[in-house]
Amino acid sequence: MNILAWIVLGLIAGAIAKAIYPGHQGGGILGTLILGIIGAFVGGSLGMLLSTGTFALTAPTLSIPGIIVAVIGALIAVFVWNLLTRRSTI
Repeated sequence: MNILAWIVLGLIAGAIAKAIYPGHQGGGILGTLILGIIGAFVGGSLGMLLSTGTFALTAPTLSIPGIIVAVIGALIAVFVWNLLTRRSTI
């Protein structure tokens, strides 16, 4: 059940992050889902690091604070993805 909750949380977080982040991000629903799941793990790991001082690869739970942490992580993931796929205008 945890994997299903992470997929739902990733889809919600990815959609919110893409709506908040300025500019156009491609990838469709699958890209949104993948960036959201990655963002959930990034946000959960950063939250764990800041709260306990130890690094662990975790995802937040399916709750309001968990969604907020996952959206912050998804925003970071979208930012990094845009840095990696940015094309120069030469």
